[in-house]
Amino acid sequence: MKAWEATIRKTQQAKKQATNIFGSAHVAHVDDEETEQDEIHAAGEVYHEERYLSNGDYYTGHWSDGAPHGFGKYWWTDGCMYVGDWFKGKTMGKGTFSWPSGATYDGEFKSGYMDGEGTYTGPTGDTYRGHWIMNLKHGHGVKEYTNGDRYEGEWCRGLQEGNGKYKWKDGSYYIGEWKNGKMCDKGKIIFSDGSMYEGEWDEGLPKGNGSFKFADECEYHGNWSKDPEEQNLTLSPCDDCVIEHDPQQVYDIYLKDCEISPQDKVPILPSQKKLAVWRSSKGNEPAVRQRRTSVDGRMDGNIDKELSKMGTLDDNEKNMKSRDDTSLSSSEGSPFRIPSVVKKQGETISKGHKNYELMLNLQLGIRHSVGRPGPVPSLDLKSSAFNPKEKVWTRFPPEGSKYTPPHQSSEFRWKDYCPLVFRTLRMLFKVDAADYMLSICGDSALRELSSPGKSGSFFYLTHDDRYMIKTIKKTEVKAILRMLSAYYNHFRSFEHTLLTKFYGLHCVKLTGAAQKKVRFIIMGNLFCTDHVIHRRFDLKGSSLGRLTDKPESEIQTTTILKDLDLKFMFRLDKNWIQEFRRQIDRDSDFLEQERIMDYSLLVGLHFKETNGDATYHVPDPGGAKLGINMHARVEKMERKNEMELIGEPTGVYYDVVMFFGIIDILQDYDITKKLEHAYKSFQYDPTSISAVDPRQYSKRFRDFILKIFLEDEA
Repeated sequence: MKAWEATIRKTQQAKKQATNIFGSAHVAHVDDEETEQDEIHAAGEVYHEERYLSNGDYYTGHWSDGAPHGFGKYWWTDGCMYVGDWFKGKTMGKGTFSWPSGATYDGEFKSGYMDGEGTYTGPTGDTYRGHWIMNLKHGHGVKEYTNGDRYEGEWCRGLQEGNGKYKWKDGSYYIGEWKNGKMCDKGKIIFSDGSMYEGEWDEGLPKGNGSFKFADECEYHGNWSKDPEEQNLTLSPCDDCVIEHDPQQVYDIYLKDCEISPQDKVPILPSQKKLAVWRSSKGNEPAVRQRRTSVDGRMDGNIDKELSKMGTLDDNEKNMKSRDDTSLSSSEGSPFRIPSVVKKQGETISKGHKNYELMLNLQLGIRHSVGRPGPVPSLDLKSSAFNPKEKVWTRFPPEGSKYTPPHQSSEFRWKDYCPLVFRTLRMLFKVDAADYMLSICGDSALRELSSPGKSGSFFYLTHDDRYMIKTIKKTEVKAILRMLSAYYNHFRSFEHTLLTKFYGLHCVKLTGAAQKKVRFIIMGNLFCTDHVIHRRFDLKGSSLGRLTDKPESEIQTTTILKDLDLKFMFRLDKNWIQEFRRQIDRDSDFLEQERIMDYSLLVGLHFKETNGDATYHVPDPGGAKLGINMHARVEKMERKNEMELIGEPTGVYYDVVMFFGIIDILQDYDITKKLEHAYKSFQYDPTSISAVDPRQYSKRFRDFILKIFLEDEA
């Protein structure tokens, strides 16, 4: 009875504290602590608790089953603080997060993220009011800057994108389309003196067809460009024109002060804060092994966690939809059982590993190549930049040289192939040089993966999973250099191409008796995501040897499945399916023209979570890139016999997040492949084997892909 009364008293105290979210923390009296030791709480019971943690953190508020649950305040030793709603140890609902810098976010949270409607005030006073998704401004919002500027309109992934209005402190304003935080496509800007430009924009500047009307009514109209040689303008003077206008004034004078204020830089996000959890002393409270988890529920360490974004929950929904978003079962949105813990792929290359020295050489070479000073390249490259003879050798002695630092590895030589082209490609792909070096050459080691294919190549992943480094053969080096100019132009022409992105082509030549050469290419990792990829498929459209032949119990999340293992049709939104079909045609035509074959479409599926019959539908936070983070559905299919490529649809659907792209695009139809085709054609159906003429391969590939990717008519 006394224990029950003590619980009631604590709950009443918590309600009083909730009236002032930044109220002073309650400090338990000695007699309270003695009473608390005798309290026994049933599983699922919510009560008030106050905890001083061994690492210096502090929590006070509602508690259940060993974690914050309800309303509470958590204070970190670095000065960050969250006050608001919790759900099973995660910030969920409405709350306020404050930083020691003075910045605050007041609004909705989901699974530890700023998500929903909310207001962020930066340390300098900049304020954003609007919609968020996963810590990023996304949707409609208003940003007021401390310098007097103001933007109101649409946002996407933290940047202005869509329709919006930006007003500068001097009264000038722009109304129109935005892309990646810059004025783009069609828009109108009116300057404080009454002058106005209306027309097409690109990368924040007038480019294309448009007209500029000066304050005295003189007007230039035609094709605009910052490069005077590309301008094609006609002047329409006013009736009493006395001033000679220069169209270059638009760029040099009018737009000079119309800069877009930079975005906020948040040192640490709420979802990255660690929540200390400790062993409970209560008898009936589930024992919790001491560990550190993040507020969004991820354990510290090398464990991937699938990000499941849930809708805003009121109190009743919280009781109905209480579930742990780190695991799935076959009855919860997945056609198979999925493990709750997924380890990162690969073996970390630490000292003593057979390839440790090679990794050091690679990192030294990349740091040298990318960090080498040089002018910002133009996207319009000269043909000489693509010459296969464009290569740079650099010697790396252990004691260092005029151009290289001292190192602990043996002496080696480093080769850069077509360095200007790959530097420009990185610029085209919007890769920051410092981030690129940090990913590959930072303090964290690479992870080595053995090849899932027959090539014998090895793959290395960066610690942040952003880049994949693949060892390649000399013939593959020749293939990429031969097609490099066409590859570069293809990426410039087609924003949504599905081809693998290449960031660098290099060679390490080891000194000594072996004189070994290791050639490798740096690529983007298609599956760089916080979502767990539950199923991976390598699809070519052929049937011979295209079965993994593993029982379901042996299939891991890292297993690469093949054409005859596929049990789904992919259903894309109608807004994407037409673009997907066009891009498959463009990419297949490109590979056919370059005499490339044996490529495949790599597909990764993350199965969304559900609770019973209800699925948590996640709005697409990006929606701007084909093949990346696409929210779609898959429909289960059944084959009449195991050797047919495409089965019959069953009408059973699953919500997924999809990732896909075309990989292995460096295989020429050379003499080796021609002999393989001739040999296997005697034994098997020639149409079923992988090694076929590029024209036949392209047709078979696109026919198969376009039969399994269909429009979602739901």
